[in-house]
Amino acid sequence: MAPTLSSSKTETRETALPASGTQLTETDRLRLSRPFSLPTARGAALWAIIAFVLVWAGAGAGLNPDKLVSGLPNMGDFLARLFPPTFDKFGIIAKLLIETLQMAVVGTVLGALASLLLSFGAASNIAPRWVYAGCRWILNVLRSIPELIYALMFVSAVGLGPFAGILAIVLGSVGSIGKIYAEAMESVQPGPVEALTAVGADKRQIIAYAILPQAAPLLVSYTLLLFEGNVRGATILGLVGAGGIGLELTTAMRMYDYGHLCAIILSIIVLVSIIDRLSAFIRAKLS
Repeated sequence: MAPTLSSSKTETRETALPASGTQLTETDRLRLSRPFSLPTARGAALWAIIAFVLVWAGAGAGLNPDKLVSGLPNMGDFLARLFPPTFDKFGIIAKLLIETLQMAVVGTVLGALASLLLSFGAASNIAPRWVYAGCRWILNVLRSIPELIYALMFVSAVGLGPFAGILAIVLGSVGSIGKIYAEAMESVQPGPVEALTAVGADKRQIIAYAILPQAAPLLVSYTLLLFEGNVRGATILGLVGAGGIGLELTTAMRMYDYGHLCAIILSIIVLVSIIDRLSAFIRAKLS
């Protein structure tokens, strides 16, 4: 008779805990009574290396808390100029926010589809090694280039407007999410894959019936996070003429129209907050 789930849990618990009657040693008592203990020599060396890297990076990057403290009054003066916001151009803001949202939707869908196709080749448990290496290299290249560079490239190719921004979002999405898709597929349980392999299933059937069903919740969650990031990213692409509200934001800053600038910022915050709550709701339903 096969063991039941409860009996297996009991056996696991008995193996994890000491047998009844076993006395803890004094060393074990001291270790359990202290929530924190001094690091070992190896741990101390690791913390020393981390501290050195942080100090080195801060010195090279010009980290200077004194400048921040001395500049706080200037920051306060800038923030004071933003208020009160003026919504006399709210029609323009709403139109450009809708355009920004449309860019993010189309760019995310196309980018997610392209990322999914490329991730099949970038997953070590699916693709042969030479395909895996090539796809990983492509993802590394795409991820290393900022979206603004893509936007400039596509503006020169297709002209000003949101179409250039959509193309930039697509390439940026592939670079940022393709590797995560591949790692989600690599993290699936091997049992279903081995079972289908044992009965003679081909690679397409293994992907469709063993890998994708397990990875689907993670893929959907990552896609929602990608969409949130693309909404924020699309607001910046207008700086180079790739559509969206970024150009209006830059114009307001250059014209020192602080009230209009504040209205744009508040509108972006509201839009991003709504999308964040909707995404959280969908992820909660999937979990």
